[in-house]
Amino acid sequence: MDGQPLLLRGNYVKKTPGLFVSCAKWSLKFAIWLVFVAWVALIFLNPSQFFNPVFDNWIETNRDATFGKTAKLFLVFSGPVLVIAFLSVAYLIISGEDDDQELHEKKKASKHPSFRLWTFPVLVDGPFGVVSATEFIGILLFLLFVIWALYSYTMQVLSEIPQYDYTLIQKSHYILEALARRFGYVGLYCLAFLFLPIARGSVLLRMIDIPFEHAIRYHVWLGHLTILLFTLHGLLYVIAFAIEGDVLKALSLWQDSTVANLPGVISLSAGLLMWLTSLYPVRKQKFELFFFTHQLYVVFVIFFALHVGDFTFSIAAGGIFLFMLDRFLRICQSRRTVGIISAQCHPCGTVELILSKPANLRYNALSFIFLRVGELSWLQWHPFSVSSSPLDGKYHLSILIKGIGEWTTKLQENLLNTSSGTKITASVEGPYGHDLPYHLIYENLILVAGGIGISPFLAILSDIFHRVREGKPCLPQNILLVWAVKTSDELHLLSIVDMESICPFFSDKLNLKIKIYVTQESESPLEEGKIQKTRNSSASPMLDGCSNCMSVLVGTGNNIFSGLYVISSTLWFVILISLLYIFYITPFGINTWWYKGLLFVICMLASVFIFGGLVVGIWHLWGQNATREECEDDEVDRTRMQHNENAAQQNLASSTNTYYGSRPDFKEIFGCVSDNWGRVDVGVIVCGPPPLQSSVASEIRSLNVRRQRHHPIFHFNSHSFDL
Repeated sequence: MDGQPLLLRGNYVKKTPGLFVSCAKWSLKFAIWLVFVAWVALIFLNPSQFFNPVFDNWIETNRDATFGKTAKLFLVFSGPVLVIAFLSVAYLIISGEDDDQELHEKKKASKHPSFRLWTFPVLVDGPFGVVSATEFIGILLFLLFVIWALYSYTMQVLSEIPQYDYTLIQKSHYILEALARRFGYVGLYCLAFLFLPIARGSVLLRMIDIPFEHAIRYHVWLGHLTILLFTLHGLLYVIAFAIEGDVLKALSLWQDSTVANLPGVISLSAGLLMWLTSLYPVRKQKFELFFFTHQLYVVFVIFFALHVGDFTFSIAAGGIFLFMLDRFLRICQSRRTVGIISAQCHPCGTVELILSKPANLRYNALSFIFLRVGELSWLQWHPFSVSSSPLDGKYHLSILIKGIGEWTTKLQENLLNTSSGTKITASVEGPYGHDLPYHLIYENLILVAGGIGISPFLAILSDIFHRVREGKPCLPQNILLVWAVKTSDELHLLSIVDMESICPFFSDKLNLKIKIYVTQESESPLEEGKIQKTRNSSASPMLDGCSNCMSVLVGTGNNIFSGLYVISSTLWFVILISLLYIFYITPFGINTWWYKGLLFVICMLASVFIFGGLVVGIWHLWGQNATREECEDDEVDRTRMQHNENAAQQNLASSTNTYYGSRPDFKEIFGCVSDNWGRVDVGVIVCGPPPLQSSVASEIRSLNVRRQRHHPIFHFNSHSFDL
């Protein structure tokens, strides 16, 4: 550690006085909440009849100045998002990377169990899936805003009708166009939020500790609402054009001094195509069609900017800009091939890949990565939970891949044929996930897995055993693992974690119970105590070596560099826009809306690619130097890792019960826990298909609602990924 440069250490803030760090963090949190509440309040009040005229008058004031309306709209609607991003960068840097300190703070918290809105399931089934109380409140508030905005705008339009001496047809045309414009405004407000949840390594998501696997649901919900509003916006205009005369002529217009119709048609068409192919039946059966069609977001954004011009586009520009930053970083990271240290195929057909990573790339036991294999497709990325703890080794992480679809089946075939010379070209995005390993904040844990859903729980168990052995902060004391599998072939996966080797006599320090349910077999086909051997084990010879570690370019990586990347790109975007107005748009009297919208997007892209790219280049060189210094230690780490892989699992029999021909009875399981564990907080983490999540969430909701004073409070957490 003494020889490492400051940026490489990653824990330089540990020396900062604790009181100062605590005060700074609380001050930043307060500032973030203040900006966020003010921003949301402005959006909520803007449609009102008393606020909207005042706001419009302020926007129109000095509209002919150098920056005009664009600067004001950007400052009011996109500025707060970027300010929050800057404050989040400062918060993450001050917080550092010391998870142990965070866990110490959690341990000092009150021992009395308490309900938490974000872990209390309210809706457990239906179109939204399992929804927590916090998410439910958010959904209601967002729907309330949309209903309120549409109502307020409608009243404004109707109140303006008596001012004009219109015929019935003219009134109808006026009302339709006015309402269409207002529907577009509300859709624009939704668009301002739409891109925020899909920035995988976003500082905003990291600040509020929402991983991408959860945030993607918010993008889906917002996507349905946004496309509905924009579709109504377009339909009302079509009806108005039909009343006026030639619809096709009106839709094909590309106006210069007002909203351009044709780019709007193109943008909406791309949005509708993305929406149709993202519906669950299509996405489930034709995932590749959904994936490739969703790349039309580029067409949607560019033609939307051409449609509305720079000043209206600036309302939603903040979220889109942060997404651009994340997307560019992912492109840079994914260009690097990653070394496959070893590939094993287990008896159930599940493949375990062990991938090379640099020591300074952070992840935790609940992280996940996106994997691309060039021999199968250069465009398809598939998410996988990590199955190893960061304490298993500094220079590797592992994932489990079950052959379910066409892509995973082909990958298995390629890996099994590596001995005949088949080469695998792997690329990785991530790791992503929670900054703080939240499985460590509960003294009592229930892990519920379905099939390959055991993967993240293997990482959790390994993480806990390592921490107990090394004396690191670790709250879990009582752990219950409930695992439902179809056949006994899958039971071998549990032996991947060599519990006794990691933490000898772990049963003296942890109360671990494992309940396994083999649903499609009535009795055990194996001799008692037997463990199946792997069907194939091959060390991959094609990409091994220190130079083929994962790239350190990831949003959840080094806080200093990720902060510099966000700040420098944003500042240069503002500078480029300013220079554009000062030296080109204002002096030459450029008033073409679509052209100014195009220039606005070009400035966004240039700031990310050129000036953000400069930071990324320095970041990449720093990562290469850091990785080069670690090469000697790499061999030691791999030797220890391979020793652990081949060690036999010993003392599981006393803590494991296997039930054949039955499914988990969660009412009985949670009832037993309620009676035996007492008045405590119990963290429940579920990884499996939606029916499994709904069953567990339903039982937790029922127990929490009917809870008696001496019973636990159950906290629902989901770790299932579904694109």
